[in-house]
Amino acid sequence: MSSPTVKDLTLPPTLAATPQLNRWVRFDANGRVSLFTGKVELGQGILSAIAQIAADELDVDYHCIEVHAVDSSRSPNEGSTSGSRSIQEGGEAMRQACAEIRHLFAQAAANQWHVQPQQLIVERGVFKVPGRDQGLSYWALSDQVDLSQPACARAAPKAPAQHRLVGQSLPRLDLPAKLRGGTFLHDIRLPGMVHGRIVRPPGVGAVLLSVDDAATRALPGVIRVVRDGSFLGVIAQREEQAIRAMQRLAKDCHWQAGPALPPAHTLHDYLRQQPAEIETLQDDPPNLAAAVEQHSATFTRPYLSHASIGPSCGLACWHDEQLEVWSASQSIHALRDEIAKLLQLAPEQVVARHAEGSGCYGHNGADDVSFDAVLLARALPGVPVRVQWMREDEFAWEPQGPAMVVQLRAGLDAQGRIVNWEEHIWGNRHIQRPGRRPEPGFLAAWHQGEGRPMMPTADMPLHMGGGSQRNAVPYYDLPAMQVINHALTPMPIRVSALRALGAYLNVFAIESFMDELALASGQDPVSFRLRHLSDPRARAVIEAVVKRAQWDPTAPGGEGRGVGLAFARYKNIGNYAAVIAEVDLTQRVAVKRVVAAVDCGCIVNPDGVLNQLEGGIVQVTSWVLKEQVQYDAQQITSTDWERYPILRFSELPRVDIELLSRPEEPSLGVGEGVTGPTAAAIGNAVHHALGVRVRDLPLQFDRIVQAMS
Repeated sequence: MSSPTVKDLTLPPTLAATPQLNRWVRFDANGRVSLFTGKVELGQGILSAIAQIAADELDVDYHCIEVHAVDSSRSPNEGSTSGSRSIQEGGEAMRQACAEIRHLFAQAAANQWHVQPQQLIVERGVFKVPGRDQGLSYWALSDQVDLSQPACARAAPKAPAQHRLVGQSLPRLDLPAKLRGGTFLHDIRLPGMVHGRIVRPPGVGAVLLSVDDAATRALPGVIRVVRDGSFLGVIAQREEQAIRAMQRLAKDCHWQAGPALPPAHTLHDYLRQQPAEIETLQDDPPNLAAAVEQHSATFTRPYLSHASIGPSCGLACWHDEQLEVWSASQSIHALRDEIAKLLQLAPEQVVARHAEGSGCYGHNGADDVSFDAVLLARALPGVPVRVQWMREDEFAWEPQGPAMVVQLRAGLDAQGRIVNWEEHIWGNRHIQRPGRRPEPGFLAAWHQGEGRPMMPTADMPLHMGGGSQRNAVPYYDLPAMQVINHALTPMPIRVSALRALGAYLNVFAIESFMDELALASGQDPVSFRLRHLSDPRARAVIEAVVKRAQWDPTAPGGEGRGVGLAFARYKNIGNYAAVIAEVDLTQRVAVKRVVAAVDCGCIVNPDGVLNQLEGGIVQVTSWVLKEQVQYDAQQITSTDWERYPILRFSELPRVDIELLSRPEEPSLGVGEGVTGPTAAAIGNAVHHALGVRVRDLPLQFDRIVQAMS
């Protein structure tokens, strides 16, 4: 696909929302370029990729660029950094902004030399007329170009053939500072900063009836005890003093227990029995007469934790009628707006700044701990207050990834083709980020005063991938599909976005069932899938991964060793991924090797893409083999690494990835696209190894033994 002409060019949505060019790019006097983006760095290397895009469009040196962290007082509002959309949204917005800026500067240089802009070349930020030694740089021309004007689709970005830097594995700009230490939110030390901790209820829905804080206030270093309804916290000079004060105060509280949680052993039956909003995602009338045999299966996933290695942290300071907040939130502007709404402040009175946390790829406790810090800091005007959650806070009180059930039924005709498909999904919606609903989105806000109801969950619009519905509709060419989403309204355990959202179980279910149908029809899993796929890019990743893995899909498994395949196009609109997993179940459930082929369109930084894909494969392998939230009648009980184990370094699979580069196509996000296919490939490999199908995640050894018996 060639570069669009100016005639048919439209502004990317986030650039159209904040069109002033100086909100995106600034030329500093020291020969450097400052970029301002609304996307935050979570360890995925996105700021470096955006710098590559800008350097290519501006023709400046990559290492002269500084990408500033999101700051609500100066950065464009690009919503949340989520859904593998950073390049599609933030990258394309920056690309178009830089194309227009280059155009404006080229006109200014051409006017000085009385030539046409097309006659100029740009080298390392300097405009030249070929054959002349003189040049004019962006910095020399900056007084003549007004970047406060809006972008208006006056210039098209470069065609892929003109890219010099996009497509190269350039070094990450953020790594040197991280290696030196001190760039993470947890490491920030502000003058006069004090420390806070929060006393949590003993369970979901518990109400604080009384507290005796005398013993706590007498402890060394304690500055203040803050109570507002069931919100209870302490402030101390030093962090260890705040921890001791929190532990002492917790002993002197009297709570009223909340409602009981549903029994964990019947959770998935509970989900199917609850009130739900019914959504019909696909409703083609089934041709039951065409089927000679029907097959059905039910798949489940548990609640999942983000399991960030470091607990969430937030800083806040009130001064001069303004509130400053430092947060690792993925939605900095929404965080600012929610704080302003709850505290009845004008948005400009709140400045929210992003600083990198421990990472999570989803909605963990980063927003909540920021509001904790705000409420404690309100008791000490002019003093920065730092709040870090304890490990048990993170596991018990962050939003969890929702538990889900998927029930499938399909018919095969005499030729072994799928002729009808029926699918039902049960579970909560997947998004509870602040700002998505009128109700407050912070944990502390629900505990304040007389208490507020927990914010209901929502889903993204389906055209953006949805939430519980993500990848619910199979990408295959099926003549009759009925897909129904039962979005639960009760929410016994707080849930929100976790990497890939509903696609994790939806793809696991669909791709496991595709293997079951292939086996039932006497076909191998590769040819069966290709038979139901017409999209050439989808077929290409499947064929590429089979070749890369050197796998014969007709080869028998057994003796505890097996190989499995799965495919998906993320959200049915994003990247294409096919995954082959090799498992060994002779001693334990072990994933030995994972091979993937991925088509994400135009690749900005191949090394960064591989990092994201490798990380996604490792995380989902941990989910599939080990992870599930445990709880009793009142509370989450898996609050440490013993009760919520994750994959160890000694258990990591070998990962081999082939990238199908398509520079002429739009860039597609990558981080979440391998989640569902990796899970299903492991499940299919377990079946190939043992001849039994385990449909309930995680695929722990006791479940495999139960399936075998």
